[in-house]
Amino acid sequence: MAFLLYLFIIFFSTFLLFLPPTNSQPANSNTYATSLPLLMTIKASLDPRNLVLSSWSINSTSGPCDGSFEGISCNEFGQVANITLQGKGLSGQIPPEIGQLKNLTGLYLHFNELHGVVPKELADLTDLSDLYLNVNNLSGHIPSEIGSMFSLQVLQLCYNRLSGNIPTQLGSLKKLSVLALQSNKLTGAIPASLGGLLVLTRLDLSFNNLFGSIPSKLADLPLLKVLDIRNNTLSGIVPLELKRLNEGFQYANNIGLCGIDFSSLKTCSDYSKSSSKPEPFGPGTGRIPSKDIPESANVLPNGLNQSKRTHTTAAVVIVIGLIVASMVVAVFTLSWYRHRKQKIGSAFDSGEARLSTDQVKDVCRRTASPLISLEYSNSWDPLAKREDGNSFSQEILKSYVFTLDAVESATQYFSETNLLGKSSFSAMYKGILRDGSAVAIKCISKISCKSDETEFLKGLKLLTSLKHENLLRLRGFCCSKGRGECFLIYEFVSNGNLLQYLDVKDDKGNVLGWATRKSIIQGVAKGIEYLHGTKNNKRTLVHRNISAEKVLIDEHYNPLLSDSGLHNLLADDIVFSTLKGSAALGYLAPEYTTTGRFTEKSDIYAFGMIIFQILSGKSRISQLNCHGAELSRFEDFIDANLAGKFKESEAARLGEVALLCTNEFPDQRPDIGTVMQELDGIGLNS
Repeated sequence: MAFLLYLFIIFFSTFLLFLPPTNSQPANSNTYATSLPLLMTIKASLDPRNLVLSSWSINSTSGPCDGSFEGISCNEFGQVANITLQGKGLSGQIPPEIGQLKNLTGLYLHFNELHGVVPKELADLTDLSDLYLNVNNLSGHIPSEIGSMFSLQVLQLCYNRLSGNIPTQLGSLKKLSVLALQSNKLTGAIPASLGGLLVLTRLDLSFNNLFGSIPSKLADLPLLKVLDIRNNTLSGIVPLELKRLNEGFQYANNIGLCGIDFSSLKTCSDYSKSSSKPEPFGPGTGRIPSKDIPESANVLPNGLNQSKRTHTTAAVVIVIGLIVASMVVAVFTLSWYRHRKQKIGSAFDSGEARLSTDQVKDVCRRTASPLISLEYSNSWDPLAKREDGNSFSQEILKSYVFTLDAVESATQYFSETNLLGKSSFSAMYKGILRDGSAVAIKCISKISCKSDETEFLKGLKLLTSLKHENLLRLRGFCCSKGRGECFLIYEFVSNGNLLQYLDVKDDKGNVLGWATRKSIIQGVAKGIEYLHGTKNNKRTLVHRNISAEKVLIDEHYNPLLSDSGLHNLLADDIVFSTLKGSAALGYLAPEYTTTGRFTEKSDIYAFGMIIFQILSGKSRISQLNCHGAELSRFEDFIDANLAGKFKESEAARLGEVALLCTNEFPDQRPDIGTVMQELDGIGLNS
């Protein structure tokens, strides 16, 4: 026995000698020499004007893995593993050469202004698990080659201008948990192959031009939590099994859909209620009429008797002829109806901020309303009396309701001279109420609000409950059934927002004094403390979008946080689209890239960025500012406009607080209670 063991050891040792060398050693200079030219090519395409990636230098001696290349991180072998450049303002195109970075596991290019196509060469990244290309201006088709990226877990292509069909090959991505394709220009049917994605938890196909039925296989996905198909032209029977998703199943504005036990869907009187497998062109259609349309229904079995097919050929031809004729009429009717009901979608490109400033002004001039009215929204009346009791007839809320006449009178019928600002989902007007008080009126389109009126009412109730000296006060609201718009009436704040006091020169007279800067920091912190429920033990409310633009300055230079709780009123896709500006200026916490969630600690991160901005007087914070705060090198993080008129001890402590709040790891950031203790210790009230 011992002899056999001895022979085995000799054999195994000899075998190891002949094994090929592994990549266990760190990459040498040859690796750097290979990757540097490739990264320079990628840089030239992503950032053609060299405004963002100036740190990517061909003259680097130590290579991209020493931390000097912005957005580049490497694995233990010195190979580029992640490119993280979300919200950087990149204006070029995604180069096919990225496909040569074979060890890439994460590619984060969302919240930029990239154009062009999604290169098929990305499919060469076989180790890639996260692909975030959302919120750009990408066009063209989704490459079918992506279906071979078997390591992919998250695919985010939403909020672009992608067209064509959803490739059936995406059904091969067996590790995929999130597929987000909303707010594009996709057509065709929903591929039945997506029903094979057994670990899929979220599928968002809303705001496209998809038609056909909902594949029954989707209803059987065991881990699916969210299925959003709103604002398409889908038809057929909705699988009853989707009721298990509750609010996770969103299907509004698909007039061809019907279902059983779905309260807002019409009864399936035109379909066989016994059918449990809806098909794209109605039951009985045995074959997809075009090979270019992804299959979303069962094709006729191969075992059909040939003689039976022959006998029924004439009947099938007649039936197909009738079906095709009906389809032409139906498609024409649906297209006409969709064109009418989604005027705002065509004008604002599915709710995204795609219009230039001049185009937005032009749209405003062509309509008497601050937003384009929606004909299909005439039935929308969240303030109407309801059998479930969720109406605004309660005494406590009566004082908040304004009439449309009062809103129109206050704004002089939405005169352009009163227009304060406009985005893709709202417009802000200055108004004077009949009692002489000045107000700011935010006009929000119905399509931007939560589709469920009960949830919308809950959001309004929350907004009315927020009362704090450092939160912008809501005076009231008005919902217009005819216009399909909601109006939020706020106190008017005379001194603008914090953003106006950044990047200014001394001769403009907008330079804030040191005492005012301290007061603003303290006030913003108090507002966050109230929202987080630290003092009054109320339910925590995460702001989600704290930024200098959201910090308003009143006549006494008291800071007021605006838009607190507004996300509870708006549709999720609108909330998502408004984050682009925050990402570009660095307010979004690093963990949002991977989790997509907001917490109290993500608010703390944004607050830390606010402190840096107030101290430096700059809207964009650089590594130099952070290093300056770390080393108490005041010339690197204190506004030169102060001309030395600040307390160094206070500035150093505030810099430390800002660094703590912007820690990369959320569990190492303080909560707002700890922050308040630090600020009190600095003596900001003095």
